[in-house]
Amino acid sequence: MAVYTDVAAEDLADFLKGYDIGELLSYKGIAEGVENSNFLLHTGKGAYILTLYEKRVAADDLPYFLSLMAHLAARGVHCPQPERNARGEVYGALAGRPAAIINFLEGMWPRRPTATHCAGVGDALARMHLAGRDFPMFRANPLSVAGWRPLFERAAARADEVQPGLRDFLARELDYLEARWPAALPVGVIHGDLFPDNVFFLGDTLSGLIDFPFACNDILAYDVAICLNAWCFEPDHAFNVTKARALLDAYGKQRPLAEAEQAALPLLARGAAMRFLLTRLIDWLNVPPGALVKPKDPLEYVRKLRFHQSVDDIAGYGVAYSGSPA
Repeated sequence: MAVYTDVAAEDLADFLKGYDIGELLSYKGIAEGVENSNFLLHTGKGAYILTLYEKRVAADDLPYFLSLMAHLAARGVHCPQPERNARGEVYGALAGRPAAIINFLEGMWPRRPTATHCAGVGDALARMHLAGRDFPMFRANPLSVAGWRPLFERAAARADEVQPGLRDFLARELDYLEARWPAALPVGVIHGDLFPDNVFFLGDTLSGLIDFPFACNDILAYDVAICLNAWCFEPDHAFNVTKARALLDAYGKQRPLAEAEQAALPLLARGAAMRFLLTRLIDWLNVPPGALVKPKDPLEYVRKLRFHQSVDDIAGYGVAYSGSPA
């Protein structure tokens, strides 16, 4: 979450006339995250989140994201729901951007995730993957392996400004990943961005998953690898095997990883690190003037990627799974 596009109070009030959520009482920008412009609204009927979709989110993709949330909620996955306007639409236009209003989800995201939090995430991710099996819509992942080289080419000329030698490091790793990326693993609906600030807890109990603009159809175990990167490293960049074991064990209790998925996990984790390294690098080099946003350090993912390069098999993540069916 972030604020790239400011919204005038009178424009917001006009926009809200199309919704049955009460009169606007107050609103404020939410500065966390890097992708879209988000505002917390307080109205006569309660609290809501207003999102203006920017950058990597196309308006044509919004029906997928918003329909997916309704589909998952109907199957017991806790996630916020979009509000429909008077025309029955789940999004409109505000300040020149596609915009949606989502109901407010109670809870807070964990600033210092524990192994208990990681177990909750593993369980919820597996349940989401299972709930998505009969979701009828399809969206290819624009930020999977085929999308990484265009990202690299956008950032390559200035990569060494961030760290000397970064361009060559990225080029070598990209060649490696493109040559070995798996093509026959189980696929389905993935969240694609399940970082701590996209998971809410009440105490130690997970209360919901939020922020679905990167949801798509891709390798399910790749979503697990994204979570290993997002949840299982400490502030000093050390990998926490206890957290990884908690996450993977909880996931496996709901949806056991097949042998091929287990074997591919280190490679998928390298790919997940590469994806976020590249998008963070582009954001770092291209912050819009005046944006209420703090770009995230791409070098964090250089360190994570180097760790995954040292992992030979799933035992490096703290578990030793037995065989399971594909």
